Amino acid sequence: MNLNIKTNILIVSLLLIPFKGVSAISISNIKANNKTINKSHKSEKSESDFINELLRKMTLEEKIGQLSQYVGKELLTGPLSKTLSDSLLERGMIGSVLNIGGVEKIKRVQELNMKHSRLKIPILFGFDVIHGFKTIFPVPLAEASSWDLDLMRRTAKAASIEASASGIHWTFAPMVDIARDPRWGRIVEGAGEDTYLGCKIADARVRGFQWNLWQPNSVMACAKHFAVYGAPQGGVDYAPVDVSNTTLFETYLPPYKACIDAGVQTFMSAFNDVNGMPATGSKFLLTDLLRKQWGFKGFVVSDWAAVAQLKNQGVVANEEDAGTLALNAGLDMNMTDGVYNAHLAEAIKKGKVSIETVDESVRRILRVKYRLGLFKDPYRFLDLKREKQEIRNDSIMKLAREAACKSVVLLKNDKDILPLSKRIKRIALIGPLANDQNELMGSWKARGEKEDVVTVLQGIKNKSGNGIDIKYIRGCDWTDSSKAEFSEAVKIAKESDVVIAVVGEKALMSGEDRSRAYLNLPGVQEELLEELKKSGKPVITVLMNGRPLTLANVVKSSDALLETWFLGTQAGNAIADILFGDYNPSGKLTVSFPYAEGQIPNYYNYKRSGRPTYLKYIDLKKDNLFPFGFGLSYTKFTYSNLQCPPSFDSQGKAIVSIDVTNNGNYDGEETVQLYVADKVASMVRPVKELKGFKKVFIPKGKTIKVDIELNSQELGFWTNDMKYVVEPGEFNIMVGPNSEQLTTQTIILK
Repeated sequence: MNLNIKTNILIVSLLLIPFKGVSAISISNIKANNKTINKSHKSEKSESDFINELLRKMTLEEKIGQLSQYVGKELLTGPLSKTLSDSLLERGMIGSVLNIGGVEKIKRVQELNMKHSRLKIPILFGFDVIHGFKTIFPVPLAEASSWDLDLMRRTAKAASIEASASGIHWTFAPMVDIARDPRWGRIVEGAGEDTYLGCKIADARVRGFQWNLWQPNSVMACAKHFAVYGAPQGGVDYAPVDVSNTTLFETYLPPYKACIDAGVQTFMSAFNDVNGMPATGSKFLLTDLLRKQWGFKGFVVSDWAAVAQLKNQGVVANEEDAGTLALNAGLDMNMTDGVYNAHLAEAIKKGKVSIETVDESVRRILRVKYRLGLFKDPYRFLDLKREKQEIRNDSIMKLAREAACKSVVLLKNDKDILPLSKRIKRIALIGPLANDQNELMGSWKARGEKEDVVTVLQGIKNKSGNGIDIKYIRGCDWTDSSKAEFSEAVKIAKESDVVIAVVGEKALMSGEDRSRAYLNLPGVQEELLEELKKSGKPVITVLMNGRPLTLANVVKSSDALLETWFLGTQAGNAIADILFGDYNPSGKLTVSFPYAEGQIPNYYNYKRSGRPTYLKYIDLKKDNLFPFGFGLSYTKFTYSNLQCPPSFDSQGKAIVSIDVTNNGNYDGEETVQLYVADKVASMVRPVKELKGFKKVFIPKGKTIKVDIELNSQELGFWTNDMKYVVEPGEFNIMVGPNSEQLTTQTIILK
């Protein structure tokens, strides 16, 4: 969904109509009400009987209306729009509305629908709940850096509870696109560059959102963007995708399949084409693969105006043909552009689309509404009392702080400057993000409000009380070239014991339609850091950004470097927890950081070359600045005694173990990573691939034996004739703290 494309998109104007009160279900009665609804459905009619009877009553216009989604006027997350007449409600031509949030606002729309529509089919309400609804959690790329699957499940669950308490049935998350190009802005919304980890995180987030599926304290998840949206040419959003079939099936498709295995109820088609066929009109992707091969039973929604955009992609001549292509391909719901409502009836009349195809898509959408209990009670999710209880309560704020702490990656810590000594008396806090509430939420902030966000300045004050003298100055802006505040920034730096510089991107420098060709800190921030370094005082740099940046100069100017991404509502408190040692950072990168843009693509698991020693640039080292899986701690971990069986069966599993010792002065968590390399295969294989990990807590001075299970079926690959094979032979088993520092043994797969 895009904020900038100027096109005519229809928009619901219903929020302008005064609210009429409707009785709501209290939270204490949810369980009893659920039983009543489910019992009533079973006693009256089966699901299929109910839907078939309703279909027989529906006109063609009403059927097409169920396949049409419009956007509420309150919040646009796509192209500028024009007002839609409320008469569509009277004609039963709205099946879903997105981005209206809050019980009272949703009630207005649902009431009008139930009053005016002939068959009283309830509307389905969706929202972009990407990393929180009112309470904003760290952006997904940040949370992925925690490598804590249970945490990601819990934050998705909490977001689900908040959103459903505000009347939302459905979120357009998780985004599970593998992204290997940091220039692409939407890398911020996913799990990073690795397929294995991406599958695990996809599973956790789907299960979190759908933790109590069909009940009014949970939402449906939507796996997106199907497919391969994260691999656009040149890292430019919406650009074509051209990958081999083996790469498609091996690298990019598995996280979507993981969502199906986790029970995801909906999919969103991608804007891009895949090897020449737009995903929104691809029968291969939406029907042959998704439904027939993978057995997906839910429904598919387009991305914002993606059906109309098929004309721009040059595969159809007009919008009628666009609607025809999309529906016949398996695209059930048309988001925002009104193409289905405007043109499908004529396409059916001309024989381009069969009524059976329409009926099947309508069934999928009616089935969801039935299972949500909306036919029995269209206002089932609408409870003002529950909304007040669930929004921003103490438990969700505590979770937001935990998630923020666990998402931070310590990239540098010379002379153990961190954590800060309790004897620190004077801090110079400098940078455009040091006291900014809005940017800390990142992109896709749903209904988050900046007034709820704790800034770094406030977080340090909360931590230190009045015991530390904190001098704050912005220093510079993000994008202009003014250095007017440099001299004052250096002055307060010289008068301090330590400098904390909070720099990075603005929130909307990453996200949709936010591709960047240059990945250095924007504006004059790097020059500000250089001047602060000259003050002679230790410089602790706190980064906030939604993608990997080129940080070679930043590293030189920093004694310590924290990658904090965009941490959301509790950002300042979490950063203060880490700065002062109340939390020992444990994050690890899930995407590689290059020295320079010319290294891109720079993912860790590249395929072998016949001349590996020549695989380099003449003007820059090939290695990344920070590799995949990298992240430091305030303590020191050492690895020893790697053990694995000499062989195992192709249908079995092997246990790989290693001793990890905490040799430092702090308790800490370490993410132990297992990589595998196929030494000889029938096709060229990657130099290494992540195939397991475990995050463990190790007290200082203790050694823990860490066991990681390796499944033989995960050692296979797709051949050029599209067969998945697991070939016997020797494999290198590599275990360590990141993708570069590894201990190796060999195992034989029989």
